[in-house]
Formats: sequence, structure tokens, C-alpha cells
Amino acid sequence: MHKHMSERKIKRIGIIGMGPVGAILATHFQMAGLEVIICDLDKIKMNLIKTDGIVLEGVMSKKTYFKNICTSVGELDTYKPDLFIVSVKTTHLPALMLEIDKMENKQAGVICAMNGIDVEQMVSDVIGESRSFRMVINFAGNLNAPNVTKVTFFNPPNYLASIDDSRRAEADEIAALLGEVSMQTQAISSFELLKCVWEKTILNSSLSALCAVGRMTIKEAMSNSDTVELVEQIIEEAVVVAEAEKIKFDDDFIRKCMRYLHKAGNHFPSLAVDLLNNRPTEIDYMNGKIVEYGRKHYIRTSLNLTFSNMVKAMSDKHFTNTVKTAKAAVTGQPFTQASSAAAGIKKSDHCFMGVDLGSVYTKFSVIDEHDQVLFQTALKTLNRDRISVRHVIETLKKEFPINHICATGYGRRHLALADSIKTELNCAAMAVSRYHSGVKNIIDIGGEDIKVIKCNADNNIEQFYLNDKCAAGTGSFITEVAERAEINIAEMSDLAAKSSFGKELNSFCTVFAKTEIMSWLFEGLPVEDIAKGIYISILNRVVKLRIDPTAPVYIIGGVIGHHPYLKNLLQEKLQKDVLIIDKPQFTVSFGAALFARAAFENGLSKETEGQGILANT
Repeated sequence: MHKHMSERKIKRIGIIGMGPVGAILATHFQMAGLEVIICDLDKIKMNLIKTDGIVLEGVMSKKTYFKNICTSVGELDTYKPDLFIVSVKTTHLPALMLEIDKMENKQAGVICAMNGIDVEQMVSDVIGESRSFRMVINFAGNLNAPNVTKVTFFNPPNYLASIDDSRRAEADEIAALLGEVSMQTQAISSFELLKCVWEKTILNSSLSALCAVGRMTIKEAMSNSDTVELVEQIIEEAVVVAEAEKIKFDDDFIRKCMRYLHKAGNHFPSLAVDLLNNRPTEIDYMNGKIVEYGRKHYIRTSLNLTFSNMVKAMSDKHFTNTVKTAKAAVTGQPFTQASSAAAGIKKSDHCFMGVDLGSVYTKFSVIDEHDQVLFQTALKTLNRDRISVRHVIETLKKEFPINHICATGYGRRHLALADSIKTELNCAAMAVSRYHSGVKNIIDIGGEDIKVIKCNADNNIEQFYLNDKCAAGTGSFITEVAERAEINIAEMSDLAAKSSFGKELNSFCTVFAKTEIMSWLFEGLPVEDIAKGIYISILNRVVKLRIDPTAPVYIIGGVIGHHPYLKNLLQEKLQKDVLIIDKPQFTVSFGAALFARAAFENGLSKETEGQGILANT
């Protein structure tokens, strides 16, 4: 039986961060009868939640709609919540707390519902201990779509405490509310909570970094006797450090941990998911904190240090090597505009969108009437995240005053929302010519084909050449043969740069190329040489198409963005400079946006590709 609203101290709650934890808590607080305001910077995600609700699958099965949805902390403040819950990545928490500190209500409590040791200090350092709470979450889930969380487990209860025990009554009320809707939560003292935090962090740290580095699910890690031994030793190190911090565990704590982990499911821990997706991890507040407290007490934590440093090294490598795009907007990261817009460009009354419906990714570019890029994002053409092209376009139309949409790419004729369509050849030439006028070669290495476009002095397409129908030398070819060789795509370019190998794959057929890769592996060929051999094969495929040796060469397409070493090889082969266009994956969608602007200014609607630079292609 819910308490009557008039009897409650907490009636309105704001939840910031709609990842799995935030989505699960928002669902249950609304079930408990509170007025819930949800907030996330990702506008595409929040628009999807607005129309389709939050869906919980797996061990919980619920669908909930929310009427109060915000995409900024300032907007959330207008609702005047009695309490806030923050469930974001630790890397985002310091900036978020500065925003919360600016809010008018200086009494509202803030619950930190996040993993790791000492994360609540980032809250209390800004707003004070008297307003700070910490919650230990004993459930978990993975995002199957921006609004769909697969709940993998719930091992009740959760634990909640006021950091300085001054607001125990509120903690009791929150725990009771969650308990009424089968989200058993126990309000405890701050000292009891400290032990719970360490217990949870030790469990998380035992496998998260190991799974991230080894690219294993929890079940896979616990099915191997060698890794099980590592897990146990990681836990033993942490227990010694915790006991130095006066945190006492039961004598059979380590055995209970191992029994618990053996029952875990076949999924990746969140830290591993972040590392595999080239996102910042929370390693500093997990294994990193165990190392930090170990140093405080002069205790060696060799395994925790090793895995902490390995995750950091891999994260740094991903950060420096990965082409940063606004793709994050559809994969759980905040919705962001391009830097040109952030630099103080006047807000436009007229915006134009280009949509490149490629075979692997669909790319979106939004520009203003001055051709400044305001926003770019990409999603899988056949994506498991259940985000439709229509949904992204509708969201962007709410964010920008879109006057005209031009579609290009393989699927251009199937986009009903488009006002005009152009070939990708036209769009590539338009985009590159915007900044590099005159005679030129444009090489577009895509997911399923390779194009060489020759433009004349007037930027018109003079001729173009395509590879044959086989996908050899394309993005899909690289992905498949690299997978057979067990080469990480993110590391492939760096590996090839270390090699002096000169051979190529003899076969351009993907099936036979995989067989040839296996023979190289059996011969003991180093992975660096295999990577370079794959690149040489692609290079030779490209140069078989006609490239004008007298004209400048520009490369576009998603492949070159992830495999920049191809540029080095091409320069050596052609004996001339080659330029990679900025954000090469978005070149064609940018060109489509330029066509959209031109069509709008010329008063054209439902224009076809026949009126472009090159007709009937």
C-alpha cells in the first residue's frame, strides 16, 4: 500500500542518466507513485523514450511512459525535484555536480547510484555531506536499444545511506517506496554502507578488467581454470587492502564471491562494454582505487595494478586512434553539435539535412545556410539498436529548423521523408569541391565498393570508375579477413605501420582470402605482417582503377577513417601527396546537405538525381 502523497516528504524525484541503472530506477519510482522527471543529454534517446517509453526485458519485464522528460540539467531544475538521483559515468560526474550546485533548491538531496569506491565524494565535495546519499545497486542490465534495457540480474537488497547519517528518515522513505514495488532496498548507516561499497567493488573489480582485456563474457572467464585462479587472486589482494581500511569480511567471503561469480551470466560487465566500444572506463574507481588504498598502507596489489594499467593503456590507444564522430549520439553518448556551432555561429533559421543510406552505416549531416556543419551522426543501416532512420530524422527536425532533406547512397530511393535524391558520386564531388576546387581524383573506399571519381576544372564529374561487384578491398572485406586473423580493427593501422612486409593476398575473393590468411597464420607470420599484407591487397585493388597521375588525390569514406595507414601506402605507390578529407565517413552526407541547401534556395522540391552534376548514375 503506497503512502498517501500528502504524507510523503519526497514527492518529486529527478533522475539524471538514462543508462540501465537510471532506466530501472525511473521505472520503479514511477510505479511507486512518485512524480518522476527523467533527464539525459542524448536527445535522440530521450525522443525515443518519449514516443516508445522505457522497456525492461530479461529478469524484469515492464514498459513505462514518462511525461516529464528533460535533455538538460537547467530544464530539470524548473520542475523543482525534492530529490535527485545521478546515474552517469564517473567521467561525467564532476561537471554534472557543478550544474546541480547551480540549482535553486539548495536542500534537495542527491543520491549517487553508481559503481566504484569513493564516487560519492564527488557529490559531497560540491554540495556537502548533509545533502549526499550513496546507493549500492545490486541489479544490472545492458542496453539492447537506447530505450530498452535487458535486466541481467537482481540480487536483493540494494543498500542506501545518507553520507553523514543526518537524513536517515529520507533514506528510510526511499527504501520503503522501492520495497513496495519489489525493488527491495535497505536503508543502513553510512558505516555499514562503506562495507557494502567495498564488497560490490571487489566483486566488480574481480572480473571487469579481466573481461575487458581478454574480451570475454563473465561466464567465459569463469569457465577457464586459469582465469578463475586470477580472479581469486585479484579478490584476495582487495580483501587485504579493505582489512587495512578496517573493513572486516566474513571468513568465507572469498569463497562466497567465487560461488557468486560462477553463477554469473553470459554477458560482458559494463566496464568491458565501455572498453570494447572505445568509451572511457571507470577503472580508476574500481581496480584503480584498490591500488590507491594499497599504496596508502604499503600493500602490493600487483594484479589489480596490472589490469588497471592495461585497461588505461588500451583506453588511451583507442582514444588517440579512433576517429571521433557524433556517432556517439546513437550509442549512448550525449547528443552534441559540431564544434563549428559551439564556436559561436549564429543560430540559423534555415537548416538542411543530407542522409547517406550506405550499405553498412547510415550517416546524417545537418548544415546551416552558410554550409557550417551543425550536427553529424551515424548508425548501423541494419542496426540492432532498433533506431530507425525516420526516428533520427524526426528528432533532428525538432532540434533544427530543417527546410530540405536530400537522400543519397544505396537506399536513397526508399527514404520517403527526403525532398530530393542524388547519387553518392554527385554528393562526393559536391562535398570535396566545396573546399578543394578544380581538377581532382576522389577515392571513396566504402563498405561494399570502391569508387574513383575524376572531376574537371569546373568541379563537374568527368569520369568515374567502380570496382567489380565483388566486395574485395572494401570495408566488409577488411572486417572479415581481419576477424579471421584475430586482428583488432582499431589496432590494425598501427600494426601495419611497424611492418616491412611486401606480400599481398593473392585472392580477392573474401572466402579464399580467409583461407590464405589461415595459411599465413600456420606459417607463423607476425600479425603486423598480416595486417600490412591485407592493406597491400586493398591498395592494389584501388590502383587498378584509373587515377589521373597529374591531378590531386583526395580520399573519403569510413574505411580510410579507421585505416589511415592506407594513405601512406597510396602515397608511396603514386609518389605524390594524398589528402584524407576531414571526417571522411560524413563526406557524402555533407555533400547531400549541400545539395539540399541549393535545392531549397532554387525553390525546388522533390528533385531527382537526374539534375545533379552527373545524371543517370
